[in-house]
Amino acid sequence: MSEVILHELVKTYPGGTARATDAVSLHIADGEFMVLLGPSGCGKTTLLRMLAGLETPDSGQVVIDGRDVTYLEPRRRNLSMVFQSYAVFPNKKVFDNIGFGLKVRGVPAEEIRRKVEWAADLLQLRPYLDRYPAKLSGGQRQRVAVARAIVVDSGVLLMDEPLSNLDALLRLSFRAELKKLVSELGITTVYVTHDQVEALSLGDRVAVMREGRIVQCGAPVDVYAEPADTFVGGFLGSPPMNFLRGMVTAGGDRIDFGGASLPLPPALNSFQGKELLLGIRPEAIAVDAGETGLRCAVEVFEPLGSSTLLTTELAGQALKVSAAAGFRAEPGERLWLRLPPERCRWYDPETRLLLEAN
Repeated sequence: MSEVILHELVKTYPGGTARATDAVSLHIADGEFMVLLGPSGCGKTTLLRMLAGLETPDSGQVVIDGRDVTYLEPRRRNLSMVFQSYAVFPNKKVFDNIGFGLKVRGVPAEEIRRKVEWAADLLQLRPYLDRYPAKLSGGQRQRVAVARAIVVDSGVLLMDEPLSNLDALLRLSFRAELKKLVSELGITTVYVTHDQVEALSLGDRVAVMREGRIVQCGAPVDVYAEPADTFVGGFLGSPPMNFLRGMVTAGGDRIDFGGASLPLPPALNSFQGKELLLGIRPEAIAVDAGETGLRCAVEVFEPLGSSTLLTTELAGQALKVSAAAGFRAEPGERLWLRLPPERCRWYDPETRLLLEAN
């Protein structure tokens, strides 16, 4: 296991008009599972490749276990990596694929056999050790790639979108297996993904990236519940967080959305006469039979099995609601929606940053 410190890492590719990473700093604790999450082009893979030694930063430092490895070649960094593609050798059997890294390090044959069988048992590959990759499923080939990475006793495990080539059911089962495996090994892990479900379910912490910067880093439940800005709120969640633009009344105690209004936290009274953004998750909104809250018209009704998704309209603004399974509504029907104050988040419409409302 190892502690990883990334300090002010800058990377600009030739001909680029913007930095791929813009002075990124991140402290990853010994044994922590850190997820780098963000859309394509946000810099997460570049950051991982600089940590791996596959890219050289323009400036900044990569420190592993107190040792500056910024300019060391990958093999001297005590880490292993699982790529998006399976990257297994098609002409080698599973046993030889898993043990390849050990063999090139000169590990004795008996030790190689012991470690390969240990990894094969962990990843349910024992029956396939004598097969070639072409005879394996996609999930099995990815297990081989993970097994090859963990047998070399590295301090840090790097994973670059390792589940993206698997179908939905395989991703679900492999995700659970991977979380259990990393927990058992206690190995420091840095995992890159654009899939928010993977990020929220796997990570001890999630670092959300945008345009080469980390915009928020924290425990998954905190990042989801308290998005630092509207980008994080809009990126996380399926469907994502709603954002309603409203005007704070002259008295400063309510916010108006074009005829319908809600009470405003006292801490935001100073915004009287100004606009604010109300952010709320679709699952936090309740359909209220007591006729309180906001009166909205149903535009789209989508039964999803485990829940029902409603797209409603409030004074020209869309508001999505995740209702209970079996809920029924007709387009054009008007519903009362209750927005619990404790689930509302407030944002500055100019900076798009979360405001302190307590």
